[in-house]
Amino acid sequence: MGLIGGMARTAVVAGTATAVSNRVSRRQAGRWQAQEAQAYQQPPQQYAPPPPPPPPAATDSDDLIETLQKLGALRDQGILTDAEFEAQKAKALAGL
Repeated sequence: MGLIGGMARTAVVAGTATAVSNRVSRRQAGRWQAQEAQAYQQPPQQYAPPPPPPPPAATDSDDLIETLQKLGALRDQGILTDAEFEAQKAKALAGL
């Protein structure tokens, strides 16, 4: 086989490789295009808004009075300071 035959064989191999490569590229591009088309056809996912926070627990007056009495007893026993008592009392009254 001479120089011309070697060049012809190289040209055939190169041409075949190019054709196969182009075919693979076109097929992959077609797949990506189909996936994108499906993604656009599907409606966007809707998320539900978070539920509202629960309302603060309503304490009735008997519970409030009982809490204040306990706090007063703890203050009288010296377990709570006056500042701690006032802070806890304000917290209990804010829960109304």
